Amino acid sequence: MSLTRSFPPEHFVSTDPFDPDATVAAGSIVSERYAKASQAKLIWWRFLRHKVAVVSLVFLALAYLSILFVEFLAPYAQSTRNTDFIFAPPQQVHFVHDGAFVAPFVYPLDYQLDLDTLQRTYSEDTSRPLPLRFFCSGDAYAFWGLVEAETHLVCPPEGGTLFLLGSDRLGRDMLSRILYGARISLTIGLVGVTLSFILGITIGGLAGYFGGWVDSVVQRVTEILRSIPELPLWLALSAALPVTWSPLLVYFGITLILALLDWPGLARAVRSKLFALREEDFVTAAEMLGASPRRIIARHLLPNFMSHLIASASLSIPTMILAETALSFLGLGLRPPITSWGVLLSEAQNIEAVALYPWLLLPMVPVVLTVLAFSFVGDGLRDAIDPYQH
Repeated sequence: MSLTRSFPPEHFVSTDPFDPDATVAAGSIVSERYAKASQAKLIWWRFLRHKVAVVSLVFLALAYLSILFVEFLAPYAQSTRNTDFIFAPPQQVHFVHDGAFVAPFVYPLDYQLDLDTLQRTYSEDTSRPLPLRFFCSGDAYAFWGLVEAETHLVCPPEGGTLFLLGSDRLGRDMLSRILYGARISLTIGLVGVTLSFILGITIGGLAGYFGGWVDSVVQRVTEILRSIPELPLWLALSAALPVTWSPLLVYFGITLILALLDWPGLARAVRSKLFALREEDFVTAAEMLGASPRRIIARHLLPNFMSHLIASASLSIPTMILAETALSFLGLGLRPPITSWGVLLSEAQNIEAVALYPWLLLPMVPVVLTVLAFSFVGDGLRDAIDPYQH
């Protein structure tokens, strides 16, 4: 039998310079910046990894920022009519005329009327370039209904028109009306979700924290509301709005209807979360210290799943935008003189008009882009909820 002598393993010393701002955790170097970061920062940093969600968030931020300055951004006022240019096609902006570079300009439009079909055929007069005007004086407006002004970012050229997205049956500029419609369509989603979240968090929080008969009543009400098809219920409630209401009251009425029908899903999610959290030790400690149920729910329970609520909100807003668009398209939502994307699309119900004037369908483009942007932001938020997942 041979004897073997065991030797201690060889010890290696790293020659890398010491980094005082790094700590060793689980066998890997973890930056102290991440170790000391709050949950909100970790969620934000992880959200930034989702490039599509970041681009979507920037798009939504610009869209909501634009509604603050619609009057300034729109080339025309909301009700300005150019009766000589009804159903005018989109005009192209040019930069070169006769081989020479010129400031941005458009060519004037000429048209001929077909007496058999009463259809106008437009053509450009390429002999006369008309330069566009920037930061110019145009149609007068009341900024947010308060300040009288007439300054626009871009104005039609002197003696010409500027229909970048064409005009409608009354000669109104489609681009200007889409910009004005964004103010209604985008805000109705925010206001509706805010009301829905107040109802859902309050009712679901009471059901999840107290349980018993409170939970039974809430459960039965939510089951009844969720069992009714949404579209017929939207149509019935919208049709019940008095026709004598002002456009502002109709706006708030539609918003309230959408909020009242959206809260049951959120209430059930809040209830299930509170059922899981109310037996935790920190809740018992808060109760023993004399904290009221309102304080326990608001300060201790809701913050534990607020990230889930934020992700749910980002997915609920496009649902409300689509609902308003559908109701207005069917003529049961917002009505003129209020302008929304759904109201604009209601003019494209005639298939003959769509075949002849396809630019009437352009209001659906911002609807699609906004819904997709909210969906991508919601996906990014869902991925960022667990900040320690790598």
